[in-house]
Amino acid sequence: MTTSRSVVRRIAVDHPSFAGHFPGQPLLPGVLLLAEVMEALHGADLPAPPGQAYEMRNVKFLCPVRPGDEIRIELQCETERARFTVQCRDQVAASGQIAWSAP
Repeated sequence: MTTSRSVVRRIAVDHPSFAGHFPGQPLLPGVLLLAEVMEALHGADLPAPPGQAYEMRNVKFLCPVRPGDEIRIELQCETERARFTVQCRDQVAASGQIAWSAP
């Protein structure tokens, strides 16, 4: 069984990571983009069990996410993994998979 979820978030213009990443050309660090994906994964009744180890697979960062950008996180969850894409400005900003062990 596959469960889908879509989450829209706006990246704060004044997020502290933009100050040092990178001055004059700020972009959201990939680790923070993945944190948004994990929050979306745990924010609904999806089959990913909370509180256990996850493995990120085949993660690709394809375009930068800038201050004030709106992102759309699309998740397709199965029993032991989720595929994700992050859309930003009509482009794929990131994609990959998250795997976990079935309970």
